[in-house]
Amino acid sequence: MMTLTATEAALHRRRVFWRIHFWSALIASPFILIACVTGLLYVFTPQIERALHGHLDQVVPQESRRPLDQQLAAAREVTPSGWMLHSVVPAFDREDSTRVVFVPPPQAAGQRPTGAGQGGHGGHGGHGGQTAQAEPQFLRPNFGIPTRAWVAYVNPYTAEVIGGLAESDRFATWARKLHSSLLQGDSWRWMIELAASWTLVMLMTGVYLWWPQREQASRTTTPLKGRLAWRRWHAWMGVGLGLVSIVIVATGLTWSQYAGGQVKWLRDATGQAPPRIPASLKSTPVDGMKPLSWEAALAAGQREAPQVSLMMMAPKGADGVWRLNQMDRGDPTKRFDLLLDAYSGARLYYSGWDQQTAFGKATAIGIPFHRGEFGLWNQAVLFVFGIGVLFSLVSGWVMVWMRVRRGGRLLPEVPPGAWRRLGPVSWAGALMALVAMPVLAVSALLVVVAEAWLGLRARQRAVG
Repeated sequence: MMTLTATEAALHRRRVFWRIHFWSALIASPFILIACVTGLLYVFTPQIERALHGHLDQVVPQESRRPLDQQLAAAREVTPSGWMLHSVVPAFDREDSTRVVFVPPPQAAGQRPTGAGQGGHGGHGGHGGQTAQAEPQFLRPNFGIPTRAWVAYVNPYTAEVIGGLAESDRFATWARKLHSSLLQGDSWRWMIELAASWTLVMLMTGVYLWWPQREQASRTTTPLKGRLAWRRWHAWMGVGLGLVSIVIVATGLTWSQYAGGQVKWLRDATGQAPPRIPASLKSTPVDGMKPLSWEAALAAGQREAPQVSLMMMAPKGADGVWRLNQMDRGDPTKRFDLLLDAYSGARLYYSGWDQQTAFGKATAIGIPFHRGEFGLWNQAVLFVFGIGVLFSLVSGWVMVWMRVRRGGRLLPEVPPGAWRRLGPVSWAGALMALVAMPVLAVSALLVVVAEAWLGLRARQRAVG
C-alpha cells in the first residue's frame, strides 16, 4: 500500500464515508419517506381525534358524578356476554367521559361486540374464565388500552353509555400502526430497524462529511449556486435536525424486533431495568369486611397516586389486588405503578418517577416526545422536523441527479485501497453498530456483496 500524506489519507477516508453515506441514503430513503409522511399525519392525532371521537370523549359537566360502580354497571349492560373486563379509566377532567375497557375471551380474540347483553362479570373477577396458568413472578408493564379491546364510553354525571368503539377503530391506533408497520402487524417490525439503523449510519456519516468544512463554510460570503448551494442547505439541515433525529431514531429502535431486544439486554445487564412489579403480593381478607367498591378503590388510589388520569384494574380472586397506573403520559414525572389491598385500600407497592432508572426516565421522556404527547410545542417541533427531513431527502437526491447529469457516476467514486485506510476507531464503531443492530448487519452484508461485484466489474473494464 503506497504511502499517502495526511491530507491525501483524509481525502480517501472522506470518499469512503461519502460512499457509505450514499448507500445508507439509498437503502433508508424509501422508509424515511414513508415514516415522514405517516409521521406528519400522526403529529395531528390530538386534533383529528377530537374531531372524530370528541362526542365519545367529552361530556357536558354537571354538578356531581355518579359512583364509578354505577357507571361500570351501565357499561356491562351493553357488552355481550363473555367479554371480560380489562380496566376502567375514570373521568379525570370535568369534561371527560369514563372509559370501561373490555377484551374478548381467549377463544374469540378477533371478535367484536355486536349487540347488547349482560357483561357476565361478577364481583371483581375482571379476568375470570381464563385457563389456569403458572403464577408469574412479576406483573407485565401496562401501556394503555389493548388494541383488541372494545371500549364503552360512559357519561360520569348520568351513568349513561354514550357509545362504544373498538380501540382498533380509533384514529390514534390506526395512525400509529400505519406509521410503525404500514398496518401489517408485528411481522413488519424489522422495517423499523432497517430504516432506523441505516438512518443512524446516514446521520453519522453526514456529520463526518460536514465537519471538516464547518469553518470554511462559515467564512464564505459569496452566494453559492447550483449543486454547491443544495449541498450547503442539505448539510446544515441534516446537522441542524441532528439532535431531534437521534431521539427519533433511538426511540424507534427500542420498538424494533431485533435491535429492541439488544437494547433490552444491555439495559438489564447494566442495571437499568425499570422497577419490577411483584406478582406475589396478596390482599388480606378480613372476616365481615367486603372488598372495596370501585368508587372506594378510586378514592384510595387518588390518595396515593399523583394527580393524573388513572387506569384501574380490578383484583383477581379473593386475595387479588387493585392495580393502578397513569393513563395520561404527557407528564413523565407522574409515571407510577400502584398496588392496593382489595379490602383496606392500603398501599402494597408503589413505584414512581424517583424509583425509575436513568434509562427508564430517558425512555419515559423520549417515547412520548416521539409521539408528540407533550402538547402543541411538541407537535410543532415534530412537524418542522418532518418537513426538514423531507427537504434533506429531496436535496440529497437532487444533488445526485445533478452529478449524474454532468457525466458523473451514480455511486461516489472511491480511490483504490481507500477502504483499507479507515482507522481502528471507524472499524470498532462499525462493529459495535453491527452487533447492536442485527438487521443492519444482514443488510450491510448485501452491501458488501454489491461492492465486491462492482469492484470486479470495474477491474474487468480496466483489463478489457
